[in-house]
Amino acid sequence: SPGVVYNYDQEGIHRERSGWEQCLCIPLLQPHLWELQQHWDSLLEEFSQREAWLPHRYDEQEHNCYTYALAFVNHVLSAQGERPLSKDEFTERFVMPQSRRASRYLTLHQQLAHSDFYIVPLPEDGHNS
Repeated sequence: SPGVVYNYDQEGIHRERSGWEQCLCIPLLQPHLWELQQHWDSLLEEFSQREAWLPHRYDEQEHNCYTYALAFVNHVLSAQGERPLSKDEFTERFVMPQSRRASRYLTLHQQLAHSDFYIVPLPEDGHNS
């Protein structure tokens, strides 16, 4: 919630406020889950301190950042009494829709940038002048 990105690699867990400007944001919580949103940061911090996420446990193929993200989602689902997601379910339900959306946006942006069009940002207030 405060814009910190948690990620896991061969050096362990990282908490970063910058360097992720080019990433895709994948919304995991429905807006009506206000109570869970309030506890999300503490759940994530607690989960990230588990022994499973120590640097020496990292494996590029089997125990990586994707595994970390999926394990956290499943941890939250378990706390809510719901069944865990498989890698395939997680990818299909959360990752692929945002990837497709980003791909369509980038394709459109490239087509417009290489045509006789100008791309002009909207004013800060979001209204046309």
